Amino acid sequence: MDDLTPAIEVSGVRKAFGQVTALNGVDLTVTLGSLTALLGPNGAGKTTLVRIIATLSRADAGRVRVLGFDVAAQPKEVRTRIGLTGQFAGLDDGLSGRDNLILIGRLAGLRYRQAVHRATELAATFELTDAITRLVKTYSGGMRRRLDLAASLMASPALLVLDEPTTGLDPASRQQLWAELQRLRAAGTTMLLTTQYLEEADRFADYVYVLNHGMVIASGTAAELKARAGTEGGSLDEAFLALTATGEAAL
Repeated sequence: MDDLTPAIEVSGVRKAFGQVTALNGVDLTVTLGSLTALLGPNGAGKTTLVRIIATLSRADAGRVRVLGFDVAAQPKEVRTRIGLTGQFAGLDDGLSGRDNLILIGRLAGLRYRQAVHRATELAATFELTDAITRLVKTYSGGMRRRLDLAASLMASPALLVLDEPTTGLDPASRQQLWAELQRLRAAGTTMLLTTQYLEEADRFADYVYVLNHGMVIASGTAAELKARAGTEGGSLDEAFLALTATGEAAL
């Protein structure tokens, strides 16, 4: 893969669950080194698309390439190169934070000593050192989310997929998590973000896609979307509400 290859390239992706169409011909591109936000109302298809990108689900039609690899034909290559933080922490409550990280590192192909070193390093990065030997079931929501993000970084992925990573966090925990995400972004990590908090996309995203009824109805920078919706000087929330209310196809 060269520097001109998109981190994510989605072309004509469709997905249905029985009679319900979740994705209806989605196209999007995420450039290397960017933070791209995927926004949409509940049921718009965001998590379905994220699951396809992360190889957890298969599209019915269309094509997805991640870091130059086809997610359907080369899922193993994709999985070893991405990190996924979902809406709910994918952690084992019966293990310590340290053991969770080591287990995930080992599953990602790290040798035991490498996994121990990386777990110690990430615990310090996310200010979890004092709690890392405690069982995860004793962690607060903010601690669990930080541990979940640390787990997604055990293999130092080139692409980080963030599916509503700050949902349920208090303002202080959200701020702390975003401070770390900004450090990762500055280091060159590519990110795809879904979020309920549109101010996060407004503040941090390089580019935004708006999904509604399984289709991309608008895309651009936050400023471009506000201009298109006639809400210049306002919030991205206002632009989002205007675009999704009209269903405007404003690519």
